[in-house]
Amino acid sequence: MQLLKHELEKPSWTKEEFESVLYSQKSRYHHLHPFHRRMNEGLLTPTEIRNWVANRFYYQKNIPLKDAAILANCPHREVRREWIERIIDHDGRSEAEGGIEAWLQLGEAVGLSRSELLDEIHVLPSVRYAVDAYVNFCRNNSWIIAIAASLTELFGPDAIKVRLAALESDYSWIDPAGFEYFRVRLKKAPRDAKYALNLVLENCKTRHSQEQAVKALEFKCDLLWSQLDAIDRGETRPCLEDK
Repeated sequence: MQLLKHELEKPSWTKEEFESVLYSQKSRYHHLHPFHRRMNEGLLTPTEIRNWVANRFYYQKNIPLKDAAILANCPHREVRREWIERIIDHDGRSEAEGGIEAWLQLGEAVGLSRSELLDEIHVLPSVRYAVDAYVNFCRNNSWIIAIAASLTELFGPDAIKVRLAALESDYSWIDPAGFEYFRVRLKKAPRDAKYALNLVLENCKTRHSQEQAVKALEFKCDLLWSQLDAIDRGETRPCLEDK
């Protein structure tokens, strides 16, 4: 009990200190994963690219679900009005709009059919487990801690710039029309990240809540890394005909 009391009595970080600790988590971000390094060096095979696109789509299609969970837990009308735009950005207002549609077009650009993505036939067990864990994390934690987990988008734009340049220059077999998702995120991600960061800085005032926010961001970084571990390994389950 004395240890717990001591922990709770630790002084809060200043806003600048807190922001610095959050940004320090970039060293855990998945842009440093060997798979992404090989992608950026132009070394992935078409099969590896397709596997990445198919499995990453499972993450993309669940982003609106995690954002809806944040909305459901958020008591602040002004925050809900802003955050709901994220769902619209991904789902679109019509079938031809939004980030999910853009990722389906990326799938087609690399040679995957829409049904392959929508039916999740290539989704690996570890990827499914990781993504579902993220959605459940956002459902089961406070709205501000769930938003803290989303702060990986602070690190996203720089990674997207490098990734897009590599895809355009080193993977000429991919229809460049499929890269629209990345072009849009380069514009929207900095805006989204700034808003989310300001919310976390303003709402996590105690040292305990600040440390919770950092742990949430660590969790999200680990989740993204574990997805790439699975994608890098590829399918390891025996084929049905071999059983």
